[in-house]
Amino acid sequence: MAHPLVQSDMIRYVVAAGAVLWFLNKFYREWTSPLSKLPGPWYAPWTNLMNTYVSIRGQKHLYTTRMHEQYGTVVRVGPDEIIVCSPSGAATIHQIKQPFLKGQFYRDFLPGIENIFNTTDPDFHRRHRRLLSSPLSESQLQTVFLPRIEAHFDVALSKMRHDINTTGVTDVAKWFLYTATDIIGELSFGDSFHMLERDEVNQYIRDLRGHKLVKALRFAFTSVNSLPFAPYLPGFRAARAAMERNLSFARESLDRHKRLVEKNDEAGDAVYPTLFQKMYNQQEKDGEDTLTEKELVDDAGVYIVAGSDTTSTTLTYLVWAVCRHPEIQQELVAELKGLPEGYTQQDLKECRFMNLVIQETLRLYAAAPNALPRVVPPSGAEIDGHWLPGGANVSTSAYALHRDPAVFPTPEKFDPWRWEEPTKEMKDAFTAFGGGTRTCIGIHLAYIEIRLGVARFFREFPNAKVSTRDGMSDGDMEQTIFFLLAPKGHRCLVEA
Repeated sequence: MAHPLVQSDMIRYVVAAGAVLWFLNKFYREWTSPLSKLPGPWYAPWTNLMNTYVSIRGQKHLYTTRMHEQYGTVVRVGPDEIIVCSPSGAATIHQIKQPFLKGQFYRDFLPGIENIFNTTDPDFHRRHRRLLSSPLSESQLQTVFLPRIEAHFDVALSKMRHDINTTGVTDVAKWFLYTATDIIGELSFGDSFHMLERDEVNQYIRDLRGHKLVKALRFAFTSVNSLPFAPYLPGFRAARAAMERNLSFARESLDRHKRLVEKNDEAGDAVYPTLFQKMYNQQEKDGEDTLTEKELVDDAGVYIVAGSDTTSTTLTYLVWAVCRHPEIQQELVAELKGLPEGYTQQDLKECRFMNLVIQETLRLYAAAPNALPRVVPPSGAEIDGHWLPGGANVSTSAYALHRDPAVFPTPEKFDPWRWEEPTKEMKDAFTAFGGGTRTCIGIHLAYIEIRLGVARFFREFPNAKVSTRDGMSDGDMEQTIFFLLAPKGHRCLVEA
């Protein structure tokens, strides 16, 4: 039997030899990898620690922009992570004919859930998009759903007016969030969530705002989300609980819609049209397109978040930005005053300056501005003179693309007039709603709500200005970005 000291020495030698072999293997793979030729920081080939660190701090967007400023349009920021910031690169990644597919990041981000947003299966996405795209078409939204959208904005503006008359100030962030949430609730499930009516911060709103640490951990450690022990880890437990509450909220909304349909059937009334109607009907059919209860719930959950938090954030930042630029506010108000009584969506689409303001708001304050990871096709791809091997993870960031000074001179300036004659590069770089086959399915609904919200607000409050009451400052509007954008203070107080 070997002496204990000899055994100890042997263990150390084995461990040391294993470490050397691991390093040599790592070094050899890096030396022969096509990714080794990509520009980037010295640590990128060896570790993802910096990506994790900036993600936890909610500063991935700033880090990404800084990397592009330092290393160029194609940068390696991790062992298998490449970021791209150029109009041509974005067009290549999000092309229709041979798209770069979504990868494991999206499945890990929402473990156990597969919906139209996070699926990595093109057939699944195509099947669900086919069922949802028709009711979300611009013509269908205007002919079927517009009166209900307008009614919610009318209530919201009356609530804001009441605040102004009684306290001298109103929180547009709150009212826009309630409005967008009520709209997506009624349009999807046939019944509003009654947030405008109740004016209270419920559990759903608290989960949307979320705890900073919870959001940071979910975004920075996506691969941990799906591990069996994740629910027992601090932060991840809260994230999983919030996700479960969101699904319960979606399930309750679907059940409420079913009861509404049954009630109408019993009374002989027509079924209330909803965005989910085709999906409800499909659930009852046999065949390859039949939807399960879980598929309905998973899609409903993402619909609620995507239809509320994003649009309300855009409207909030638009009001804030316009009110800080008197010359822009003056021109916008003058244009909106010229609208006829009973103006239509077509009238709003023809408001030249308002639509320039909306486009510039979406450029600087895109609702989903962080990295959109994709997987390079098996055949590989060339982007901006750099060869990317198949299977590599590559992403674009709306935050960085929209601030590329080569495309948008003085990029931090809020300048609606830059969109009067947009260049091809500006159009290709604009990815506020994603791109290619995975462009946001709710884009037409978003534009309808934004146009209507802007028109209603500035016609009602032409002299609105950002308040300094209750400590309100620009710090409240600092952009916090984990996956979706949110103002740091979760409020935007306005006087009129």
